[in-house]
Amino acid sequence: MYGETELMRRRAAELREQGLEIRALADRLVARTEAVGWTGRAADGLAARIRERSTDLREVAARHDAAADALAAHVAEVERLQEAIAVAERRADRTGDAPSSGSPPAGHKDWLTVEIPGS
Repeated sequence: MYGETELMRRRAAELREQGLEIRALADRLVARTEAVGWTGRAADGLAARIRERSTDLREVAARHDAAADALAAHVAEVERLQEAIAVAERRADRTGDAPSSGSPPAGHKDWLTVEIPGS
């Protein structure tokens, strides 16, 4: 059987969680810098650098979200194809006619293209 959808689903959730953690880190960095109460040119330079880094971190978090979305879409497509394979297998079982070239193994992607006599 193709695609371990539960494993992929867990990985998508992990990516989303990592994105949240990265955003929280960015927020903590900014908050800690603002809470120092340090003033002057060096303080302003540090604050600007921390804002830049927090922006970078938020961009990385957004990439984690995008990767999780892409993986979730892939899971949906895998499940759709798995169901189509199962439908073709059931149709072959129901008609009792094997494809002329022989039946593909159970769960194999070739079920998506096989022509089943009598269906």
